[in-house]
Amino acid sequence: MATPDDDLAGSAVGSDGAHTHEPVPCPPIERYDDGVIGIDTMTGGMSSVTAGYLLAAPRPTLIECGPARTSEHVVAGLRALGMDPDDLAYLVLTHIHLDHAGGAGDLAAAFPNATVVVSDVGARHLHEPERLNRSAARVYGSLFDTVYGACTPIEQDRLLGVGDGDRIELGGGRYLDLLDTPGHAKHHIGIHDSESGAVFSGDSVGVKLPGMTALRPATPPADFHLEAALTSIQRYRDRDPARVYLAHYGPVDPPDETLADADHRLRLWASVAEAAWHEARLLTGRQPDGSELDHVAETLQRRFLDEIEPEAVADDPDAERRLALLNDARSNAAGLLRYFQRREDGSLTPVG
Repeated sequence: MATPDDDLAGSAVGSDGAHTHEPVPCPPIERYDDGVIGIDTMTGGMSSVTAGYLLAAPRPTLIECGPARTSEHVVAGLRALGMDPDDLAYLVLTHIHLDHAGGAGDLAAAFPNATVVVSDVGARHLHEPERLNRSAARVYGSLFDTVYGACTPIEQDRLLGVGDGDRIELGGGRYLDLLDTPGHAKHHIGIHDSESGAVFSGDSVGVKLPGMTALRPATPPADFHLEAALTSIQRYRDRDPARVYLAHYGPVDPPDETLADADHRLRLWASVAEAAWHEARLLTGRQPDGSELDHVAETLQRRFLDEIEPEAVADDPDAERRLALLNDARSNAAGLLRYFQRREDGSLTPVG
């Protein structure tokens, strides 16, 4: 199981990635009907894993940038959309896990006028990313080099640490409201765009990749907090957004039903995992021996197997790799187990 520092790194496990030094083609780009432009980061060499979202405001803004290993794809996408090096005003990150923020240093170098906006809890780790990179290397193993890569330092004066209720002015009356949305990670923020009405939820609402029939919660170690995550979902519901954009992957509609389902499915996953945890402890006499994680992960895998369409997996060779890379049952089980253990020993931070 991950150590407490590993909440900086995220929780992706499994799958292989590829990276070459050949000229980088423009990645897939999607123009949505509310004016938001999706740029595929090509994380792990696959499409539809992690999205960046460009807001073509007077102060152009990119939300999320993916890992360092594929930052050249994001730069190529922005250039294809007509963005010169001096054009990008803001890079806004929902949190500092490397599949969302690992390429931030590279994007900052490619767009020297851009301010990198991140939770004030996570900002210092982008300025001095040694601990972040060490934690990521521990969690990801060989995938750290093949899929993610090291986050490069960002100068302090290029970083803007933000907190709940802060606002970023994009010009022309457009602005982003920033919300403290912990649960998935303590350094997670949500983003509400005044013009499109959309919420950009990072990992706080969950994951829905191609071939998945339902939202799947993202409950990684070591920082997952159930009550905080549910409160964060409610904060989005209170905003009554026009659309919800997932980092993994794309817009989900209708937003009210999506957020209600996110709440329901997070409670369901936690309930199934907790029952399996108690079963495992009865079998082991409450002496942790590693089998608890195996039992909870296997239970979740069986219970939610029907979330993946067999036809989609058969037709898409990357379908299983995407899920294994981002959000497999073992990763979620590990985060839920750590939450249960912290709740039991009284070390959880109360939700304010």
